[in-house]
Amino acid sequence: MTKADPRLEIRNLVKTFAGKRVVDDVSLTIEPGHVTCLLGPSGCGKSTTLRMIAGVDMQDTGTIQMDGRLICDTVFRIPPERRSIGLMFQDFALFPHLSVGDNVGFGLKGAKADRRRRVEEMLDRVGLLHYVDEFPHQLSGGEQQRVALARALAPQPRVMLMDEPFSGLDNRLRDGIRDDTLALLKEEGASVLLVTHEPEEAMRMADEIALMRKGKIVQRGAPYNIYNAPVDKAAVAFFSDINVLRGTVRGALTSTPFGQFLAPGVPDGKAVEIVFRPQHVSIDFDRDGRGPNPTAIAGAPARGVVERARFLGSESLIDFRMDYDGEILKATVPNVFLPKPGTPLWLTVRRDKCFVFPA
Repeated sequence: MTKADPRLEIRNLVKTFAGKRVVDDVSLTIEPGHVTCLLGPSGCGKSTTLRMIAGVDMQDTGTIQMDGRLICDTVFRIPPERRSIGLMFQDFALFPHLSVGDNVGFGLKGAKADRRRRVEEMLDRVGLLHYVDEFPHQLSGGEQQRVALARALAPQPRVMLMDEPFSGLDNRLRDGIRDDTLALLKEEGASVLLVTHEPEEAMRMADEIALMRKGKIVQRGAPYNIYNAPVDKAAVAFFSDINVLRGTVRGALTSTPFGQFLAPGVPDGKAVEIVFRPQHVSIDFDRDGRGPNPTAIAGAPARGVVERARFLGSESLIDFRMDYDGEILKATVPNVFLPKPGTPLWLTVRRDKCFVFPA
């Protein structure tokens, strides 16, 4: 390994099942100590990619390297147990007939006393040392998840692969266990590849997100960049609800009820979609049929009538039937704001929070 080598590097992985490319030319690097999240909808090839890295499935083409050394191509293959890779799955996969301590120590080698010391160290770090002689069925789901984490980390793997590890947990437990897990992974220095279909989980845990769709990675970057500079409309919609305005480009500008939007590089006559999130819609009161004055930041106002308003806890979600085309546009506002259905209000949209994509 040289200083420049990533901990894990996969190049041009392809996997086909029944004539369909489930993983289609996927390349990815993970740096030492970093958490990378493979994020995408169910069936997009995330878990298959993980299984190829683990050695459970064999790729059709492509290579997998760790610390600059080949661990698998279509000819050479290091067995899964010799790859220094830890695995965690959503069902925890604990052995029901083994005690908690024996589960954690299952993959360890060396003298018995050394194995026991490592088992107790790992259980202590996840706060479960007092359960060392208990059995998995005596533990809650959250406790079983922590035992599975301790077992995966006990052999000190260089790479940890995690496939939807928190999906079976109660929502109230999930955030705390995610944070504890992330802290322990960082302490151990393992490079992590986390598979999930939940954007919030990816944003919470990852140093880098690889957004996957139909077997391909469509965008990679830090969570902030993925969220604020999405590659297309589907990428915006994967992280939140969206509103869409449609228009046609004339002289690099698109006219809409909210004013004109820049569409640089899009040829005249081309249809575009202007995409924005509900939280970037501002609301103002109707003043005898007039709204607020246009501004450079918010553009022109457009009027809508409240269709429905719901309180969601930290914010309210309001559906508007827009005067200009009768379509529904959504807005979220902090705290409690629940205007009655039929109330006319004026909406403006933050220009710097809009994304313009070819239709």
